[in-house]
Amino acid sequence: MSLRYNLQFFADDGQGGEKTEPATQKKLDDARKKGQVAKSKEVAVAFTMLALFITLKVWIGIMGPLMMGLFKDFYGYIPGMISGIGGDMNHSDMRVVFVRLILFSLLLMAPMLLVGFVVSFISDIIQVGWKVANEAMKPKFNKLNPISGFKRIFSINSVVELIKSLAKIFLISYVIYSYLKTRTVILLHVYDLTLMQTLNILKDTVINLGIRISLVYMIIALADFIYQKLKFKKDMRMTKQEVKEEYKQQEGDPQVKGKIKQKMQQASMRRMMAELPKADVVITNPTHYAVAIRYDGEVDDAPRVIAKGEDYLAARIKEKAKEYDIEIVENKPLARQLYANVEIGETVPTELYQAVAEVLAFVYHLKGKV
Repeated sequence: MSLRYNLQFFADDGQGGEKTEPATQKKLDDARKKGQVAKSKEVAVAFTMLALFITLKVWIGIMGPLMMGLFKDFYGYIPGMISGIGGDMNHSDMRVVFVRLILFSLLLMAPMLLVGFVVSFISDIIQVGWKVANEAMKPKFNKLNPISGFKRIFSINSVVELIKSLAKIFLISYVIYSYLKTRTVILLHVYDLTLMQTLNILKDTVINLGIRISLVYMIIALADFIYQKLKFKKDMRMTKQEVKEEYKQQEGDPQVKGKIKQKMQQASMRRMMAELPKADVVITNPTHYAVAIRYDGEVDDAPRVIAKGEDYLAARIKEKAKEYDIEIVENKPLARQLYANVEIGETVPTELYQAVAEVLAFVYHLKGKV
C-alpha cells in the first residue's frame, strides 16, 4: 500500500509555496483599487489632536467673550419672552430659543470642526495620495462570519494593537501625571481665586496638557506608520507561482508567444523565398551565411538585400539559388557585414557600395550582361 503526499501543505502559505517575492506593481495597483493601502490611523489622530488644541489656544480668546454674550442674550431673552406672554412659553417660542442656541454653538465650534476635518483629510492624502476606492465602500458580508472574526481576535495583528493600546495608555498617563505634578501648587489654590482667574488657569492647563499629549501621540503615530508600511509590504508579498501567473496574464503564455513567433518567422521565410528568384547574386560565407542581392536600376537607388540566412537557412537559400540559376559568390567578409548590418528589404549602405558593385560586375560579366 502506497501513500501519496502533497508537500505543498507543509509550506508556510499553503498551495503555491511561501510568499517570498515582493509585490508587483500590478498587485499594488489592484490592492489600491480595493482600498488596501499602507496607512496609519494614528497619524491622522495625532495631527488632528495637535491642530485642535493649537486652534483652541488661539480661538478660545474669542470664544470667551462670545459665550458670555450668549449667556447674557439667552438669559435676558427668555425672561422677557415669558413676561410678554403672561408667564408661559409655547412650543414656538421654545423652538426659536433653541434654534438660536444651536446655531450660535455651531458658529463657535465651526473653526474647530473645519480645522479637524482639513488636517485629518490632509494627513490621509500625505500618506496614500488621492484615489477614490469604490470597491472599499461596498459591504463585505464575509466580515460577519464568526469564524473569521474569531481568527482576527487571536491574530498577530490583534496582539500588536493590544501592545499599541497599552503603550498609549502608559505614555499618556505619564504625560498627564508629569504635567499636573508641576501644576499642583497652582491647582490647589484655585479656591482662593476669582472665577475668571480659575477659568484661565483651567484653560491653560487643559490646552497645554492637550498639546503635550498630542506631541507624545505623534511618536506613537510615527512608530505605527513604520509598522503599517512593513506589514503591508509583507502582506502583499507573492509566491513564485503567483508572479508567473501574473506574468502570463500580462505578457501572455510564453509557449503561446513562442508558437506565434515561430509562425511569424515561417511566414517571413516564405515571403523571403518567394522574392529570392528576383535576386542577381547570393553572397556566401560560404557555410554559415548567405545574403541574396537584387539591383534594379529603374526601381532601386542602390543594391537591395531581399533574403538572408544563417546555417540551415543559408543552405536553403543556396539550394534555391541553384534551382533558379542564380550565381553564388563566396566572399566571407562581405557576407558577414551584409548579414550583420543590413535587414531584409534595406539597401546596401554606402560603405559597402564598392564591394557589392564589384561582385555584381563580376556576375554581370559571367551572364554576358556587360
